[in-house]
Amino acid sequence: MINDTARLMNDLEVVVSTLAPETEQDKLSVRLEEVLSNYDIHRKTLKDIELDLQDKIELFLSSRKIEGLTKKTLDGYKIELELFAKYVQKPVVQINTSDIRKYLGHNNELMISTIDRKLSVIKTFFGWLVREELLLRDPSLKIKAPKKPKRLPKSLSIEELEIVRESCETLRERALMEVMYSTGCRLSEIMNMRISDINSQEMNLPVIGKGDKERVVYLSVRALHHLRKYLSSRNDDCEYLFVTERRPIRQMSDRNIERIVDVIEKRAKISKKLTPHTFRHTFATLAMENGADLADVQHLLGHEDPATTLIYSHVSEDRKKQAHKKYHVL
Repeated sequence: MINDTARLMNDLEVVVSTLAPETEQDKLSVRLEEVLSNYDIHRKTLKDIELDLQDKIELFLSSRKIEGLTKKTLDGYKIELELFAKYVQKPVVQINTSDIRKYLGHNNELMISTIDRKLSVIKTFFGWLVREELLLRDPSLKIKAPKKPKRLPKSLSIEELEIVRESCETLRERALMEVMYSTGCRLSEIMNMRISDINSQEMNLPVIGKGDKERVVYLSVRALHHLRKYLSSRNDDCEYLFVTERRPIRQMSDRNIERIVDVIEKRAKISKKLTPHTFRHTFATLAMENGADLADVQHLLGHEDPATTLIYSHVSEDRKKQAHKKYHVL
């Protein structure tokens, strides 16, 4: 059975199609009044408006969940979209480009990276609505991503790396630090490593990175040595590579790992901020300094886009100088 909204749209289409292009405006108004008189029209309440946008958000999240997005990513989408919905308080079809721009610019304290993330989520949401034919046009289409300042990756020098090594006091701290540096893995990849995944012969293990993509990462002799010492000291049956010290023994969370790195940083007293990502930057930077090919570093880091790895290509002036001497003809 056709609903009232569809019936109204059908009646209006009939009116427009039966009138000649030169029809005067007042005649058109009379005909529209005749049609609309058959309907009892009410303006949507604020509650209806909230439900409209909230329903679309729930549909979007359900769709992305089916596509295999992680809970962490879905939670991020949910938080950002609910903040946006609370600000605009409009039905989806009424949201325009200005609404989005006002939302992104209403808080002067937001960092460029935060604005960029919010815009990315909004663009993903509206793009999905258009593809699903739940919306005719994408109001975010004209908004360009903010220009982010170029920041060089903060990596450790070889000397600083040794200071950090000497600042580790427990077997777990040293094993964690060596694995982070040796593999160049992301924090989420480190915390999800399992003991059974380690191939001691090949000195590697598989990890699941962004986009649920699997790749193989490698352990140095030093990393494998300290990892074995740490695993030998454990008397639990937890499957994860790095676990909590307090019972019940369980997988370490990302915050657990960050706290350990914070403790090491305080002991090391180096001038640079130490985070799990610092070891990833250090791995990539020192590899490039040592002559690694950009494509190899890209695959080792799990970057889908080669441009992401290019941030490490600037790091060595000495290497550029040597390349010029080596390859410059006459």
